[in-house]
Amino acid sequence: MLERHELEAFLTLAEELHFGRTAERLHVSTARVSQTIKKLERRVGVPLFDRTSRRVRLSPVGRQLYEEIRPAWTQIGTALERAIESGKGIAGTLRVAFTGAAAGQLLVGASELFRKRQPDCEVRIREAQIGEIVTWLRDDEVEIVLTNLPPGLPEREPGFATGPVLVSEARMLAVPAGHPFARRTSVSVEDLARVPVLQLPDTLPASLREDHTPARTPSGLPIAPGPSAATFQEMLTLVGAGLGVFPVGAQARRYYARPDVAYVLFSDAPPLEWRLLWRADGATARVRAFSHAAYDVVADYR
Repeated sequence: MLERHELEAFLTLAEELHFGRTAERLHVSTARVSQTIKKLERRVGVPLFDRTSRRVRLSPVGRQLYEEIRPAWTQIGTALERAIESGKGIAGTLRVAFTGAAAGQLLVGASELFRKRQPDCEVRIREAQIGEIVTWLRDDEVEIVLTNLPPGLPEREPGFATGPVLVSEARMLAVPAGHPFARRTSVSVEDLARVPVLQLPDTLPASLREDHTPARTPSGLPIAPGPSAATFQEMLTLVGAGLGVFPVGAQARRYYARPDVAYVLFSDAPPLEWRLLWRADGATARVRAFSHAAYDVVADYR
């Protein structure tokens, strides 16, 4: 049987693929992580990670082990958390974050309903930039984030779980105010092959980046990547400067009106879906109760 510290070291390194960040998350030394992994590999009999001076990645056996262990480890942690919370009730502080002004308003409404239902639990709200959401969740700075997410993200990113779709909105393309696209009533996803598309930070999961800024159009035409930006306002500033375009939700037209940026409707893009996101091993009673409250808030307006 594997010991708990071996499991934690293996699973954390499989997610971080970096010995330093793994050590920080586990609050141990890098040498301790390295020793634990080497000991585990000796017991298994094959390398679990392929290491070079520049990168760490899972070996085929390591990938199989991770995919088989992670769900069970998540279930154990969740079951223990539920048992503890069943004895104590829902209390303490729930740390939630949002990206974008519209999401902030929705989160405030959900927090008010949650507080009425759970008066012993405080809600602390923070704004996150798009490139911070994964880091904040993994580092346990927040427990939940409200943001727009591609369908099927938990299947593609097994370390995360999501609630139901709260809001769907049409997709639009943010373009420079003087660009020919700005004079149109709509654009096609195929039009992205004609302009540079600004990029999301590489701290985000690949599936989320691909949903927002794909490398190719549906017909297979390549899309030229433009500069990346860390914040939404920075992204719009680059758009206004003529350095590229960027797909956004329809709410941007209301909350982020700018004289140097125009918003043009996509005629053929799927809607953006806003959902709550949390770590798969963080589905506590507080998180579940807040997810229910958020869903009930938006259900009143449907």
